[in-house]
Amino acid sequence: MPMCGVMIKAEGLTKRFGTVTAVDELDLTVGAGEVLGFLGPNGAGKTTTMRLLLGFLRPTAGTATVLGGRLAHDPALRRRVGYLPGDLRVDPGLTGAGLFTYFGRLRGGPARARVADLVARLGLDPALRFGRLSKGNRQKVGIVQALCHDPDVLILDEPTSGLDPLAQREFLTLVRAAADRGAAVLFSTHVLSEVERIADRVAIIRAGRLVREPASIDETLCHARRRLELVFATRVPVESFDGVRGVVGADAEDRSVILTLDGPVGPALRAAVEAGTVLRVGPVGDDLEDVFLSLYHPAARVDGARS
Repeated sequence: MPMCGVMIKAEGLTKRFGTVTAVDELDLTVGAGEVLGFLGPNGAGKTTTMRLLLGFLRPTAGTATVLGGRLAHDPALRRRVGYLPGDLRVDPGLTGAGLFTYFGRLRGGPARARVADLVARLGLDPALRFGRLSKGNRQKVGIVQALCHDPDVLILDEPTSGLDPLAQREFLTLVRAAADRGAAVLFSTHVLSEVERIADRVAIIRAGRLVREPASIDETLCHARRRLELVFATRVPVESFDGVRGVVGADAEDRSVILTLDGPVGPALRAAVEAGTVLRVGPVGDDLEDVFLSLYHPAARVDGARS
């Protein structure tokens, strides 16, 4: 992942709506050529963060910059950004082709060849009026308008919502290609397999604050709680793992021991070798979904949270 410059940056970003704090002292960066998966359930602060970055909302405190400036004050910078909202709303009588022409004029050129390529790859009929389109086809219209000018920054809010599997796969290929040519991509999603497929780093947000500093998927898996199954040649008492660094739970069934880990697996593996002959080692549900759920559990610690 070529990190040759910060393209999206939030520092101490805070947004309050009356007594409700939607985003709370958020620090976040996305570099050129990077895809950052932004995870969290509804109400966590993802959309508000994106709207602050785009200049649609004014922060209560902190700063939000894209391409080194504030989009609300710089139309030239806005032309270099592609944005897909979570719920794209346009005139129901407007066709996809009409929308693409409109945005093309705003950006300084219609990019007809690029639009035609994207329309073909996503299987979209641009002649249909927006009000007649299914949710998935409305989403395709939004994707084409966000990507057709080959922006330097992509901010995508639940971009695959409603897409069929083939369109979803094509979209992810397009996003990865945008990052490979140097674009910075921030996208939120509930589909964790998407993040595992194309994201360089993952940021998980809860109640407006990061649960953990953004990290690669491998780092996230390494530092999050997960389970490991060890199969021994003979029965091994679970007490063999008492006090082992990183082991927060152990259950035994016949010759199998399932460990719950909060950290690297090395100390547990060393303890297993000392306890008996290990025949097989394997993860139990060791994927990003389990990590997300463990980090999002109410008992999970928020880095920097006040006591």
